[in-house]
Amino acid sequence: MAQQVQVEADGISRVERFHAWCEAVVARLPWGLDRVVAPTFLGFTLINSSTFALDLLLLTLLHGVARLAVPIAVTVAYVAAFAVSFLLNRTMNFRSHAAVGPQLAVYGVVVLVNYLAFILGVSTGLAFVGMEYHLARIVAGACEAVYMYCAMRWVVFRTG
Repeated sequence: MAQQVQVEADGISRVERFHAWCEAVVARLPWGLDRVVAPTFLGFTLINSSTFALDLLLLTLLHGVARLAVPIAVTVAYVAAFAVSFLLNRTMNFRSHAAVGPQLAVYGVVVLVNYLAFILGVSTGLAFVGMEYHLARIVAGACEAVYMYCAMRWVVFRTG
């Protein structure tokens, strides 16, 4: 399946512009961090911060407004946010042109492990012991961020 790339008036696609911006920001990091921080880490952080905000918004609507049980609300919000994350990270950040099917299958396994270990395990466990459900989800999100970046960079969207 051919991937369409929208090119802006100056001949540079939004994808290339996003990646070039991430490279430029990382190149300006102080204390030698530019040699340690990958541009894809910055891209992942920006994309996943946005999708995490989407996750929390949906969680609030589903649990806080619609009164769904925490595990159900967490699950629905999580699936929606991670679908958006996959699409944006694949195209904008890791700029993958590999077959979608195998990547999606691997991503599914990575997400399932993440979901069981961090999302349901940590957020439901912390909510059960009395932590406010938003804070519990934020703590789980910190654990999940490290795991998901590593999995996406070196497993799902690996090159070569």
